[in-house]
Amino acid sequence: MPVDFTAIDFETANASTASACAVGLTRVRDGRVVATAGWLIQPPPGHDEFHPRNIEIHGIHPEDVRSAAPWTDQLDRIAAFAGADVLVAHNAGFDMSVLRRACAATGDQCPPYRYLCSVQVARRVYELPSYSLPFAAAEAGFTGFAHHDAAADALACAHIIIDAARRTGSGDLDTLAAAVGVRIGAIPAPELLHAVA
Repeated sequence: MPVDFTAIDFETANASTASACAVGLTRVRDGRVVATAGWLIQPPPGHDEFHPRNIEIHGIHPEDVRSAAPWTDQLDRIAAFAGADVLVAHNAGFDMSVLRRACAATGDQCPPYRYLCSVQVARRVYELPSYSLPFAAAEAGFTGFAHHDAAADALACAHIIIDAARRTGSGDLDTLAAAVGVRIGAIPAPELLHAVA
């Protein structure tokens, strides 16, 4: 199915969702993966302590990000890759929180992306004992990836949405969301955030 979107995955240094230390991205055009990318991020000051549990999960250490560009520079790279695409993430609430909170920590303006959660989609399309990324990706035919490597996770997430669109005959993400009964969310535009505050 000819769906277009960008899948995204963040890894964090600690329990703070502002502590982005890696990002993975996968661009999909016409239902096919056309580009992948991933890189390390120097977490924002005040959110840059690496907790042992997080290191155990993703294997990224403080010395690994020492020469990485800081969040403000990385945000520009992420925006350049994703363009105006709908973002897709596995447990999108977490990844969108990373975007919002890292921007808040650095004073950057968070782009008002629309987003779709592949966990929610997988729950409506598949019958699985677990909807964690490895299980859902395997059902989509994508196996053997390095879970918690941000680039690999973004690619796995992309395959879930490509497969779900195929199974439901959906030609775009709005149609897919409607077909399975989930909502495409949106990060509020900065002026809307100020209006609420």
